[in-house]
Amino acid sequence: MYKVFSISFISLIVVLSNTILAQIPAGYYDNAQGLTGSELKQALHSIIDNHNEYSYNDLRDFILRNTDEDPNNSNNVILLYTGRSQAKSTFGGGANDWNREHVWAKSHGDFGNSPPAGTDAHHIRPTDASVNSTRGNLDFDIGGSPVAEAPGCFRDSDSFEPRDAVKGDVARMIFYMATRYDGSDGMPNLEVVDQVNTSPNPKHGKLSQLILWNSLDPPDDFEKNRNNVIYYQYQNNRNPYIDHPEYVDAIWGDLNDISSKKALSVNLYPNPAVNILKISGNHITNASYTIYSLLGYSKSTGILHSNSSEIDISFLANGIYIFQITDFSNLTTTRTTFVKTSN
Repeated sequence: MYKVFSISFISLIVVLSNTILAQIPAGYYDNAQGLTGSELKQALHSIIDNHNEYSYNDLRDFILRNTDEDPNNSNNVILLYTGRSQAKSTFGGGANDWNREHVWAKSHGDFGNSPPAGTDAHHIRPTDASVNSTRGNLDFDIGGSPVAEAPGCFRDSDSFEPRDAVKGDVARMIFYMATRYDGSDGMPNLEVVDQVNTSPNPKHGKLSQLILWNSLDPPDDFEKNRNNVIYYQYQNNRNPYIDHPEYVDAIWGDLNDISSKKALSVNLYPNPAVNILKISGNHITNASYTIYSLLGYSKSTGILHSNSSEIDISFLANGIYIFQITDFSNLTTTRTTFVKTSN
């Protein structure tokens, strides 16, 4: 009888603990109520400032193993850019090991691996070591060629594009950093700007794209849980943009200001296609296109001269391809996939 009671009691404690962890602390954002713009940003800074600091090795040894734990396998972590579930024991420098990624690249402000900015768990994530190297210190924007090791990610000479499932996560980490580190108390003064090629300045971009990603990819359960674990178990501060994604627009500008970035759309048919691929869409006249293999190799490029076009794909081998369109008039890119078949 005692044994049954003990197990039930422990189970109750676990349930209650999970319920507590799922909640934003009462009154946490009271001082931010009703504010917008720089006043809201300053209020949020005051709320999340002076967090508990940990070392860079602590991130490796136990923090990231907890914050990014695979909910379906407690022996693994989920890697940010690949989405791969990988054994916690495989931390290292090998190509397929995982390591620590500074989402706000540490060269953008030169804060290195030192507390607090260089060890802030709110922007440091487990990533595949070689994908981490591929991203380097690039700004975030719509990229160019696919990253073979990280399906859904793209990279060009001045920017990196994460997979769709974590675009909002990346945006909210960048906005957090620009709020937490504002130049006070000897900290770096970080700023989100609407440009790329920002290193080594304490800036990160691209603002308009990050605003859009925050809207298109709202916080999911994994991101919310991560925020709670960091708050309750380690740093005692939260990422306000996970709790209130609307704060991004209230500080940096309404999404309507960049609505043109959603105007580009494309439809490919027939799909699968044999020799001719037909393209229709909105605002694609005079847009350029590139066809990539899944490994990121460019197979064909050209210009679409109307919103309804046809291109010859007879030279392509059978397989799956990525069709990317870029409208250089407003720097908007969209992409989709199609299948090339022989019948």
